[in-house]
Amino acid sequence: EVQLVESGGGVVQPGGSLRLSCSASGFMFSTAAMSWVRMPPGEGLEWVAFIDSHGGTTDYPDSVRGRFTISRDNAKNTMYLQLNSLKTEDTAMYYCVEGYGVQSPVGPGTQVTVSS
Repeated sequence: EVQLVESGGGVVQPGGSLRLSCSASGFMFSTAAMSWVRMPPGEGLEWVAFIDSHGGTTDYPDSVRGRFTISRDNAKNTMYLQLNSLKTEDTAMYYCVEGYGVQSPVGPGTQVTVSS
């Protein structure tokens, strides 16, 4: 059974930073391309970052490029998302998913709230 557990969210002021983590189990994480998606309040899922299985290729939408950095540690079955220069519009529940783009989350997510 695929299990993905997100952590690291919190409340930060605009301009602040957070580092999210995603712990994976139940599948061959080291061979899986992965993404982060988010769901802002009252809105649908939005893709925010992609990384290939080796970590050599990443991709971001324009809305977060240059501010967010995705990475992974296959030895630890863990993926990360570094969030810098946070804006109020980054407020959302963040999920890690297998694959590229918007995928249905299976984990509980971690809440990021950006507010002054």
